[in-house]
Amino acid sequence: MGARIDITDKRKRAYKRGLWSETLAALWLMLQGYRILKRRYKTPYGEIDLVACRGPMLAMVEVKARPDLTQGLESVTRHQQQRIEQAVLMFLQENPAYAQHALRLDVMVCRPWRWPHHLKDAWRPES
Repeated sequence: MGARIDITDKRKRAYKRGLWSETLAALWLMLQGYRILKRRYKTPYGEIDLVACRGPMLAMVEVKARPDLTQGLESVTRHQQQRIEQAVLMFLQENPAYAQHALRLDVMVCRPWRWPHHLKDAWRPES
């Protein structure tokens, strides 16, 4: 029974850390001139943490809370990228006004006691 409580507590802490990281990343993007269109955009295919727009650029942002930059960047697996790409297609179908925007897939890594690291154009969808 004790192990079950520990796992549940770990999950709750991870969930709260994820929410905080997404909030920090959204704030950072707003300070950089982006407008946050969606947070935690959910589809049957996957979730996009942040959908942000600045001028003609539409950025789909995956946020990772990790102790260091390398772990954060490596944690976005190819499978996860594919799920995000499917979610992007659904977003564009539901929001045709953004279909003509330039699209970018970004990763933001939130590390303890540092500003988020924003890797723009982290990957491109396979055609």
